Amino acid sequence: MLGSSAISFLRTLCSLRWLAIAGQAVTVLVASDLLGLPLPLQPLWLGVGALITFNIYASLRLRRTLDLSYGTAFAHLLVDMVVLAWMVGWSGGLTNPFGTMFLVLIALAAFALPRNWAFAAALASLTGYTAAAVFGQPLAGTPNTYLLLLYGLGANFLISAAVVLYFSTRLASDLRVRERELALLRERFTRNEGIVALATHAAAMAHELNTPLATMTLLADEIAAEVEEPEVRADVETLRELLTLCRERIRNLAVPTEVDLVRVVGQWRLVRPTIDLRRTGTLPPTLRVEPSIAHLLQALLNNAADAGEQAGDPRIDLHLEYRDGALKGEVRDHGRGFDPDHTVLPATTLFHSGKPDGLGVGLALSHATVEQLGGEMTITAAEGGGACIRFYLPLEGSGT
Repeated sequence: MLGSSAISFLRTLCSLRWLAIAGQAVTVLVASDLLGLPLPLQPLWLGVGALITFNIYASLRLRRTLDLSYGTAFAHLLVDMVVLAWMVGWSGGLTNPFGTMFLVLIALAAFALPRNWAFAAALASLTGYTAAAVFGQPLAGTPNTYLLLLYGLGANFLISAAVVLYFSTRLASDLRVRERELALLRERFTRNEGIVALATHAAAMAHELNTPLATMTLLADEIAAEVEEPEVRADVETLRELLTLCRERIRNLAVPTEVDLVRVVGQWRLVRPTIDLRRTGTLPPTLRVEPSIAHLLQALLNNAADAGEQAGDPRIDLHLEYRDGALKGEVRDHGRGFDPDHTVLPATTLFHSGKPDGLGVGLALSHATVEQLGGEMTITAAEGGGACIRFYLPLEGSGT
């Protein structure tokens, strides 16, 4: 029981302890004032006060502690057992029906602690009950002892049932949350394995493509020097720019360097000239970001472009701004949109695409990049159709 699970258990235990304190105080008042039982009030109120003091200490410590151990949880239960043995011993000992409350503490330990600690808690409860039975004395001069015992057993059963039900449902809820978190972690691990394999393959392909791209660049230069027609020269110049862009991307895979997002957007326009890109917002002229952010932006733009082309409306609204040390962006397409009941993010599955000819890489890589950089990304249905993706990336340490 480390971390959040221990804290959750001890917080639940603190809540139950407040209920136990209230129940003990009410029981002492009713038994002494209304029923007129000859109870030793000073020791009993001393036990209630000790439990109040400890619970205040435990509650304050839980606010400041981020990691706890099995021993800490067992120690908290041990305090409850000691106080319960004290209270039972001073209020009837073996004849006190509330002595079976030790079973509730054993149940809590069995629910939340590993086997060795649960056995230790059971042994401590048995020791506490035995001590209360051996050293405790029946209350002298108590009328209708049998009737009081029946009432006590009934009240004890109701209290025990309520405590076990509350704690078991709370624990079951925590277990379901933990299972969902583990499932999400497994999906992310699988996705990250695929990303690592994809990166390794990309590095190998970059090495292989460098030579043919260099040859194609030389041929483009020779063709540009020989042709005289303006239209052909314009096409060759576009081809040279595209080849330069490809060689720059491959070089950046081998030696990552910070990039200019404004230039990245301009290069993307060159690759997708049929898309009507409308950009708003301003970025500092000296802003440089990691290559992964450029890849993120290109992936989002490509997804938006594909969605718009499929719907016959190839428009993209792009907003980029740098404020308070963070990059804020918004990419809105004019495609068919998505089903609001279908969860799009977080994208934890690689190579699974909703597009007929998609590779299923863009959105998963985008979300992985945002996670790695400690940012946030959300996707919503855009007003008037299409989808809108917003991202927030802290850029501490980026060149500005």
